[in-house]
Amino acid sequence: MAVEEGTRRRDRALPVGVVGVVAVVLAALVAWLVLRGGDEPTRPVAVPSPTVTPAPAPAPPPPPRDPCARPATTGFAPTAVTVPGIVRRARVLALPRDAAGVPGVPPVSDKLSFAWDRGGVEPGSTEGHVLLNTHTWPDGTALGNRLLSGLEVGGRLVLRAGKQAACYTVTERTEVLASAGYPGWDAVDGPPAVVIVVCSGKRLGPANWTHRTLWFASPATAT
Repeated sequence: MAVEEGTRRRDRALPVGVVGVVAVVLAALVAWLVLRGGDEPTRPVAVPSPTVTPAPAPAPPPPPRDPCARPATTGFAPTAVTVPGIVRRARVLALPRDAAGVPGVPPVSDKLSFAWDRGGVEPGSTEGHVLLNTHTWPDGTALGNRLLSGLEVGGRLVLRAGKQAACYTVTERTEVLASAGYPGWDAVDGPPAVVIVVCSGKRLGPANWTHRTLWFASPATAT
């Protein structure tokens, strides 16, 4: 039995040569795994992009103040007139009447200005007619031509002087013979109004036209 026991122990033991071969194979496998891991390309690391908060949009500019929101409460000498759709800001010349008492007119060369009856009723007054006039040219290029082409009942007028303003709405447009005139057009009492007068009809010669067109405009409030 002793001999058999010893024989079984020797059968269990691996030969030295085999152990060495196994060790070499394991070492080679470990080395191969290490080298393979080292050769594997490095994967890029995703870096999140910073969140950019857009700048807030600038606030829109406030709408322009309506000059009729706070109209003048007393009369003033006008220096400019706005007629929407006709002229943005026409100059107003304060001119005296001539020797015959006729309101002054702009110089013949000034085709884009109004004349105001200096010393007469002022815009913003509570009664009477504010008198304005402007030229009509035969070639159609003057301010009077623009008014004849585009200013109708319902049109708006804004008379200004600095921060003062008075607003009016056209209530009547009429054409009369120059020789007949229009009674009461230059009233200094009664309901307040603006009256614009321009030459119209047929031109007979320098400053000589057959008709006159008049616009009457009553005080208006803010739109």
